[in-house]
Amino acid sequence: MRRSEPRGHWVLLLLGGLALTVCLLLDGYAHGAVGEAPHEEPAHPVPAPAEVTSGGPVVKLVDGTPHSLRMPARTIALTFDDGPDPEWTPRLLDVLRRKGAHATFFTVGARVAEHPDLTRRILREGHEIGSHTYTHVDMATAPSWRNKLELDLTQRALAGAAGVHTNLMRMPYSSGPDGLTAPEWGAARRAAKDGYIIALTDRDTEDWAKPGTEKIVQAALAAQRRGEGAVVMLHDAGGDRTQTLAAVEQIIDRLGPRGYRFTTLTRALGLPAADVPVAGRERAAGWTFVAAQQTAAALTGALGGLFGVAGVLYTARLLLLLALAHVHVRRVRRDLPRGRRRARRSPPGGDGRVRGAPVLPGVPGYDELPPDPFPPLSVIVPAYNEEAGVAATVRSLLDTDYPGEIEVVVVDDGSADRTAAIVAGLALPRVRLIRKVNGGKPSALNAGIAAASAEVLVLVDGDTVFQRDTLRHLVAPLADPRVGAVSGNTKVANRRGLIGRWQHLEYVIGFNLDRRMFDVLRCMPTVPGAIGAFRRSVLARVGGVPGDTLAEDTDLTMAICRTGLRVVYEENAIAWTEAPSSLRQLWRQRYRWCYGTMQAMWKHRRSVVEHGESGRFGRRCLTYLAVFQVVLPLFAPAVDLFALYGVLFLDPVAPVLMWTAFVGAQTAAGGYALWLDGERLRPLWALPLQQVVYRQLMYLVVVQSAVTALLGARLGWHTIRRTGTFADAPGVQPTSK
Repeated sequence: MRRSEPRGHWVLLLLGGLALTVCLLLDGYAHGAVGEAPHEEPAHPVPAPAEVTSGGPVVKLVDGTPHSLRMPARTIALTFDDGPDPEWTPRLLDVLRRKGAHATFFTVGARVAEHPDLTRRILREGHEIGSHTYTHVDMATAPSWRNKLELDLTQRALAGAAGVHTNLMRMPYSSGPDGLTAPEWGAARRAAKDGYIIALTDRDTEDWAKPGTEKIVQAALAAQRRGEGAVVMLHDAGGDRTQTLAAVEQIIDRLGPRGYRFTTLTRALGLPAADVPVAGRERAAGWTFVAAQQTAAALTGALGGLFGVAGVLYTARLLLLLALAHVHVRRVRRDLPRGRRRARRSPPGGDGRVRGAPVLPGVPGYDELPPDPFPPLSVIVPAYNEEAGVAATVRSLLDTDYPGEIEVVVVDDGSADRTAAIVAGLALPRVRLIRKVNGGKPSALNAGIAAASAEVLVLVDGDTVFQRDTLRHLVAPLADPRVGAVSGNTKVANRRGLIGRWQHLEYVIGFNLDRRMFDVLRCMPTVPGAIGAFRRSVLARVGGVPGDTLAEDTDLTMAICRTGLRVVYEENAIAWTEAPSSLRQLWRQRYRWCYGTMQAMWKHRRSVVEHGESGRFGRRCLTYLAVFQVVLPLFAPAVDLFALYGVLFLDPVAPVLMWTAFVGAQTAAGGYALWLDGERLRPLWALPLQQVVYRQLMYLVVVQSAVTALLGARLGWHTIRRTGTFADAPGVQPTSK
């Protein structure tokens, strides 16, 4: 038995978002974007205690007292900071191996986790590793908890990468003991209390500044003619290290023949090895940490790529929509009678009609009726708990300039309210009421189709109001025998609030621009349930209105397209519908739409590989829907989170500029779409806010729908509570008994 709508998936989504946030923050912290503690040279530095500044370059605490150590005579400890680096560290290791020398590498923990193979190679070739903190933080200015965290994370990275811990530590931005400041010594002392041996330097080559190979060599060889040993500071990361590589070779070549040995710090000083193997549990914890950092880095890179790909795809889509909308409108206007004008699209009010709509023949200004006779129509209205607006719907259908015969068949699908009584109380000619037990909208439509008498059928939702010229425009394309169905132009009537304005913009900019494109490409996926005209023979050919998906209108339209018949969009056939007035109602409606669309796409998936018109429809329409209505929306929350992360922690210019350009392009496209539909441009002020709130809501609808589909759950029909948008208009008041 299939399960009902899943519970708890929001917890999974929240956990997924939390995990993504943690990954972004971890990667940002590893690369210094999050929690950066910039290095600042103090204006008036206070020196460290004299017993430290006058001592040797290696310091350790014995019973709380600092003891300085110096290198033995003719002993050089080459030390390298800031690595490992994937380019320069291997080349440096090659030089040391070729020369038979060993060195000490003070590694940055984040780089160790990024390049564990290099860390293992360093140890395998007889060198030793010290800690240079996790992110190269300035320990003199960072708080003590941050310093402890930095050292602990470096130990975890070493445990995961090479199975060792180290008791050697060099503070970033430090040099010789004579330059040690009081804050630096305070940080070093706290680390020494935790068991670290503090390594400074005798010879700071300042190779990071790239002063030239000879200057680096001279800085390393200073005072060596007296046979003194020394700790030499160099770098194997942080930029081009060509000069450093050349300098290391020359240092070894010049001092080697003079009896100098090049070894690690601990060997030179006769101390226990700095690298201590860790237990299995610590190694496993370290491996987990390394894997987490690598995953975070890969995910951040993937999100960056996805951000770019999404931007390119959305830009291409927008350009395609505008280009094909232009083609569509030129094609439509080319076929219009000369002198015809577009009416301004305003919601019903006053007498229940739309200002600017054509009137009956004989009234001044009316000369647009085509000469061909219009076929009889059967308008089918499925109604379930539609007492708030069904009377307005029925009256608008009869108040029409359509010259042919019309019957209105209202199918009450077991309503629990006064829907049936209101329709019966209207006592209008050409209106038939059919009552049935509740079976869902498809069964109500099929019942109405069976009872209807005409060949041309118009399917209308019970909360929809037509203009007086809507039926005439809607049916006109069926004069072409290649057309099997016609989609009308659905508009939001209750558009005064912010939610209403957002939906109004979505209907005009999103739905209608899409329909123009689908019309040109001959791959219309949906004739909306609010307004659509069909040939009875076509409905019979596809088996009637399907009831095995929650988007019966999409399912039906796809089935018709696969027969090879055209489904076209008629922009002048306008229907006013009541949109959800709350976020909860909006969510329920879009959840059903999205889940039903996914069902229909899966049901008609074979069309992608079929030949002829069915294959053309599948490859064009289903591919487009899969990319722009399923895949990209599924990843959109992650992309938005990445963009927010970029604004807060990275360079905010790029994401802000991209978002501004995107909203600007959307606004320009929206203005064009509103102009095509004869709408005012004033609602465009709500578009930027729509991109911040409404768009994310729609993305989450897709996420929930995808989870529901993957779990194989059954989603029930979510009804929308009607507020009676059209009930207050004079002439369309419901009648009660």
